Amino acid sequence: MTPRLLLLTLAIAIVSHAAAAQPNVVFILVDDLRWDEVDYAFVKAPHIMRLAREGVRFSNAFVTTPLCSPSRASFLTGQYAHTHGITDNTDRSPRSHELATFPRLLHDAGYETAFVGKWHMGVDDRARPGIDHWVSVQGQGRYIDPEFNINGERKQITDYFTEILNGFATDFLKKPRTKPFLLYVSHKAVHPDLTQNADGSLSDPSAGKFIPADRHQALYANAAIPHRQNYGRPPKDKPALLRAVANMDPLGPATVTDDETIRNRLRMLASVDEGVGDILRTLDEQKQLENTLIVFTSDEGYFYGEHGLSVERRLAYEESIRIPLFMRWPEHIKAGSKIEQFALNIDIAPTLLDAAGAAIPTTMQGRSLLPLLRGAAAAVRSWRTSFMIEYWSDKVFPRVVSMGYQAVRTDRWKWIRYTDLKGMDELYDLDRDPFEMNNLTTAPAAHDLMPKVKAELEQLLKHSN
Repeated sequence: MTPRLLLLTLAIAIVSHAAAAQPNVVFILVDDLRWDEVDYAFVKAPHIMRLAREGVRFSNAFVTTPLCSPSRASFLTGQYAHTHGITDNTDRSPRSHELATFPRLLHDAGYETAFVGKWHMGVDDRARPGIDHWVSVQGQGRYIDPEFNINGERKQITDYFTEILNGFATDFLKKPRTKPFLLYVSHKAVHPDLTQNADGSLSDPSAGKFIPADRHQALYANAAIPHRQNYGRPPKDKPALLRAVANMDPLGPATVTDDETIRNRLRMLASVDEGVGDILRTLDEQKQLENTLIVFTSDEGYFYGEHGLSVERRLAYEESIRIPLFMRWPEHIKAGSKIEQFALNIDIAPTLLDAAGAAIPTTMQGRSLLPLLRGAAAAVRSWRTSFMIEYWSDKVFPRVVSMGYQAVRTDRWKWIRYTDLKGMDELYDLDRDPFEMNNLTTAPAAHDLMPKVKAELEQLLKHSN
C-alpha cells in the first residue's frame, strides 16, 4: 500500500469511527409530571420504568425555574432563565427563534433533527432553527382532534393528542438515514387542557380539565392516592402565602386536588408510557436501540394540595421543583444505577452535546452529566453541592402575584428570598423537615446559618452572570 493510500485509508477509518461513535438521541419531555408519581404503587408505567431499570435514575433532579416556558428554554439552552430571557409563559415566540438550542447545535454537528409536540414558548407554531422535521401546534394545542403544523403545512388530525405524537415519533424513527438522529418528543400530557390567549397567557387556569384517552377512562378506578404529610395542611410560618390577596379566600385544607383528578392525570400518563414502549420497540426493530441515548424527564412538578396549593407549580417547594430523570444508553450507563448528585434541567443540553462529541458552548451554565455516568471520582468530588431556583412574578395565578424569588437549595437547607416582598423569606432544614412545614428564619438556629446561605446564593448568582 502506498503512503498516500495508507493516509487516505486511515482518514476514512477515523471519520467512520467518529460517525459510529455518535449516538442517536431521543429526548422525551412530559409536562408537569411530578418526580414521585411514577413510583406510586398502582401506577402502570412499564416502559418508562424500563428506562430506569436498564439505565440510570437521577434521584435528585430539579428544574431551576418551575414554570413551563422558562424550564423548557433551560432544557434547550443549558442556561438559567435570567440568561436565556424566557422568564414567563407569555408569548416568547420571537426570542425562542433566536436561542442556541441543543437541537440546533446537534444539527450543526451532523445530526438529523426532529421536534414532535408542544413547543410552548408562545403561540407561534413555525419551525425553529436547526430542526429538520417539525411537528407542533399553536400555543397549547388541544387533546381532541388537534391541528398540527407538519413541516409548514397545517393539518387537523382526528385523534387524541398523545396518540398522534406517538405515531409521529415512530414514523420518524423508521425513516432510512445515513446520519445519527435527534428525536425530541415534547408531550402536552399530563398538563390540563386550557384555552390560550393571543399573548400566550392562559384563560382561567383553574378551569382546565385532565383528559385521558378513551380506553384509559376507567384505569386506576378507586385507586388510593398516596399523599404527602403536607397535603391538605394550611401553611404556617409562610407570610408570602398567608398574606391577604384581593378576592381570594385564605389558603386552607380545602385547597387540594381531588383524587379523581389525580387519577385522570395518571391515566394520561398511560398514553405517554405506551409511546415510550413504541419508541423502544421501533428502535429495536431498526437495530438502533443499543446505540441510542434515551432521556425521559418533566418540565416541572405540580401541587396536589401541599401547603394548601393545588393546580399550581411556580413556587420553590419540593413538589414543584423536583422532576423524574431517567437515562438509558447501554454501553455507557450501568443498568439499574442511581445517581444522588444534583442534576438540573440546565445539564441536559451540555450532556447531549458531550455524548455526541460536539463542542459545549461556554455560554451554557449547566454541566455535562457524563462524568457522573462514568463514575469518575474527580467529578463526584467536585460536583455541585447547591443550586439556584428563580422565578419572576406574573399575573396568571392571583395567589402568587408579587411572589418573584431567588432561592438556594443545598443537600440540607433551602432559603427562599422573595424579591418583591419584604420580611417574608423562608428557610427550611430538609433533613429534619423534608415537607417544608416549619420556616426557621426567626429561629435561633438561623442566626449563624443565614449569612452562609445568603453568601451561597450570591455566589450562585455571581457565577451565573
